[in-house]
Amino acid sequence: MQLNNVTEFILLGLTQDPFGKKIVFVIFLLFYLGMLVGNLLIITTIKTSRALGSPMYFFLFHLSISDTCFSTSIAPRTLVDSLSKKTTISFRECIIQVFTLHLFGCLEIFILILMAVDRYVAICKPLHYMTIMSRQVCSVLVAVAWVGSCVHSLVQIFLALRLPFCGPNEIDHYFCDLEPLLKLACTDTYVTNLLLVSNSGAICTVSFVMLMFSYIIILHSLRNHSAEGRRKALSTCISHIIVVILFFGPCIFIYTRPATTFPMDKMITVFYTIGTPLLNPLIYTLRNAEVKNAMRKLWSKKLISDDNR
Repeated sequence: MQLNNVTEFILLGLTQDPFGKKIVFVIFLLFYLGMLVGNLLIITTIKTSRALGSPMYFFLFHLSISDTCFSTSIAPRTLVDSLSKKTTISFRECIIQVFTLHLFGCLEIFILILMAVDRYVAICKPLHYMTIMSRQVCSVLVAVAWVGSCVHSLVQIFLALRLPFCGPNEIDHYFCDLEPLLKLACTDTYVTNLLLVSNSGAICTVSFVMLMFSYIIILHSLRNHSAEGRRKALSTCISHIIVVILFFGPCIFIYTRPATTFPMDKMITVFYTIGTPLLNPLIYTLRNAEVKNAMRKLWSKKLISDDNR
């Protein structure tokens, strides 16, 4: 671990304009509240509905948890900073934010991979589906995803703690991440940047290629299914593919290139840190009849219990 003269950083945010900061506050507040409502609704529905007991919904449950925690690691701090004149963050808080951001971001990637595996087994090996994707197996897979995400995040922390900061402390971003921290380090960061690309960049790119390849195989195998089975499987897979593209596109753009900055970087980051977690519940509910029916039953039970009081 390097000795640092810098004990806190200044987050420059999305804008320094007072009116612009108010707009950022309103947008982030609406998006964050929408994300919370959508994902907590999915979590509650899956937890209380017996009809949603299949492995696919088990993974969707954990995807909603990772979405919620992923956005929560950034959005509340951004909301506070949008209303504050002083937007400093301590070195320790910055490191914690880097850890939580990558922990839940990587967890989401692994959960999306598990959802693709689930769809592959369900469509390509339907007779062995319940044996292969038993609840015990699914629980182990999710536990492995958590461990893998922790390892990835610890690597990020290790890289961050090795950086010496002895001068500038203004982060040209609205949250702490390893890439903007590299620009403030008073040392040559070429090797660290290569490690960043080979870690975060490789996880994003390899996972995306694997996911798209698996869905191509799944869609190809649908030719042997009935029209009804093909329609249902196609609807589910399209939802998954949309989520994969929305999440991985921005991540690959940010983490797989050398340490260069483009004007649109911040807006692209906003999209995958708060936009995608907001869209995921909409995509999975609007295109899924089982989830919509379970939500209606949950709402009906609530209305009935309220009337009986």
